[in-house]
Amino acid sequence: MAELEKEVQEKKRRPRKERDEARVEKVADEFTDRVVHVNRVSKTVKGGKRFAFAALVVVGDQKGRIGFAHAKAKEVPDAIKKATEQARRKLIRIPLREGRTLHHDVVGHYGAGKVTLRTAPAGTGIIAGGPMRAIFETMGIQDIVAKCTGSSNPHNMLRATFDALTTLCSPRSIAAKRGKKVGDIVARRDGEVATKDAE
Repeated sequence: MAELEKEVQEKKRRPRKERDEARVEKVADEFTDRVVHVNRVSKTVKGGKRFAFAALVVVGDQKGRIGFAHAKAKEVPDAIKKATEQARRKLIRIPLREGRTLHHDVVGHYGAGKVTLRTAPAGTGIIAGGPMRAIFETMGIQDIVAKCTGSSNPHNMLRATFDALTTLCSPRSIAAKRGKKVGDIVARRDGEVATKDAE
């Protein structure tokens, strides 16, 4: 008992910063992060220009949770660190089908950017470009076909992809809203496909 009390007191004595860093390291093991884009920015002041770096980072646990953030700092590593910490605070959960693809096709918009995400059979892989590939890899999607039209700006592509992902619905959530069983909804969907094929 005395040893346990000593350990507790030692933990309490540790500065808050050290405790927070230990907690962040523990959480960091669960997540993977990808730097999508780094840009040099400047601010014009009285004496001239002050340069800094802006980092766009995506963080995910490869099990359906994903988040992104944009942060600025004087140096690139500091900007990436700030963005990663912010992204971890803004994680959202996306429902995945069999843990590898989306439940249905979906379209997302942001500004001039438009993205189309389509489900794919097993073995297809990730067919997507740049920022979208980073999102799907960190989220844990294994099979998907994605196309971006309009803007090729990484920020617009990223936000359009998140707009599409947040509109996804799983059969379980739809069944709960309608007060039915998942089997009824999925069976009906398969039946409609079979009827169309027969026609």
